[in-house]
Amino acid sequence: MSVQSVKEYLDRFGAGGRVLEFDVSSATVDLAAEALGCEGARIAKSIAFAVGDGAILIVTAGDMKIDNQKFKASFGVKAKMLSPEQTLALVGHPVGGVCPFSVKDGVKVYLDGSLLRFETVFPAAGSSNSAIELTIDELERFSGAERWVDVCKQREA
Repeated sequence: MSVQSVKEYLDRFGAGGRVLEFDVSSATVDLAAEALGCEGARIAKSIAFAVGDGAILIVTAGDMKIDNQKFKASFGVKAKMLSPEQTLALVGHPVGGVCPFSVKDGVKVYLDGSLLRFETVFPAAGSSNSAIELTIDELERFSGAERWVDVCKQREA
C-alpha cells in the first residue's frame, strides 16, 4: 500500500486531495512536527501491535507512551509491538507511514483519548513523507475506529 492507496481511500470521504507530501521525512513524531510546523503532540502516531494472529492499530497523540497495564486491561494481552517487517505484512504500511487508512482486512483501529485535547491532528498518510490534517471527528469517521480507548501513560505536568 502507499500514499496513493491512502489518497484513493480518503477520496471516499472527499479528503484525498488534502494529503500533504513533503520533500523531507516525516517518519517520526519529531520529523513530522518539524515538516508541519506544529507541536509533536498533534502528530497522531499509529502504533501496530500483535493481538492473536493479527494486528491492531492504536492511534495516540505524539507525546504519549503506551501503558502496558492499561493495554492488557483493554485487550487482554501483553502489549507487543510488531516489527517493521510484520507491520508491513499485516497492516500494509511501512513503519514511518503507518496510518489508520487503507489498512489490510482484519486490522482493527482504536483511538486513544489522548487525541481528544486537540481540534485537529496529523496522522501519516501511507508513506514516510506524508500526512493529513483532520478534525477528531474526521479521524474517527475516516479510520473506521472500533472505539476510543485509554491505553497511554499519564502525561507529565
